[in-house]
Amino acid sequence: MRAEGATRTPAARTAVVWDALREVLAERAASTRRQTLDIVDAGGGTGGFAVPLAVLGHTVTVVDPSPDSLAALERRAKEKGVGVRALQGDAADLGELLDRDSADLVLCHSVLEYVDDPISALTAVSGLLRRGGAVSVLAANPVASAIHRALAGHFDEARAVLDDPEGRWGDRDPTPHRYTAEALSELLAATGFMVGAVHGVRVFADLVPNRLVDGEPGAAEALVALEQAAATHPALRAIATQLHLIGHKG
Repeated sequence: MRAEGATRTPAARTAVVWDALREVLAERAASTRRQTLDIVDAGGGTGGFAVPLAVLGHTVTVVDPSPDSLAALERRAKEKGVGVRALQGDAADLGELLDRDSADLVLCHSVLEYVDDPISALTAVSGLLRRGGAVSVLAANPVASAIHRALAGHFDEARAVLDDPEGRWGDRDPTPHRYTAEALSELLAATGFMVGAVHGVRVFADLVPNRLVDGEPGAAEALVALEQAAATHPALRAIATQLHLIGHKG
């Protein structure tokens, strides 16, 4: 499965996450003997993950604070001929918006960077999940931010990322918090999840210019394969733009 995009390069940016989600969905379907699973996408925005999951036949609910994003989500879902439930709210509102023990999978992608209390957010996620369910966490990596700032010639900002406990490069940094793999694992463990493998996402995809991929026969597929190989390589995973973890509720 590939994420949607105007060019082929975005497929490489999400391939590793989709690989992990496919595995989780297959395992959950087998254990529950249900092919249609209940999925919540917290902060799902315009539906980049939610709509393809609905196309697969799953029941998907998106919770997002932006009415504009939710409107775009509904348009995207309509174009694909699927229904996706859209609810306006923050991660902290999950327990109020949705019933306990109602989800098989919760996506928490690019959310923990922006919440004031990640423990409370993940606790709310846990409350939604049925026993044996899973959370998919995707968060920004401070090491990658330092690399990208340095490549842009902002060397002082790159150094600031490494020194800042929240992984920020300055007051103008739009990302309030970035997480190491260790920090994400600790958050999941502290909220009762059994933590699986850590995967690096967008190791090379954010560094390779689109012109080297789009229009070159076989280049997009080769970049996807490279991302998949790099995702678990210890040294390369550490420099990925994002880190992805799956946590299981016991």
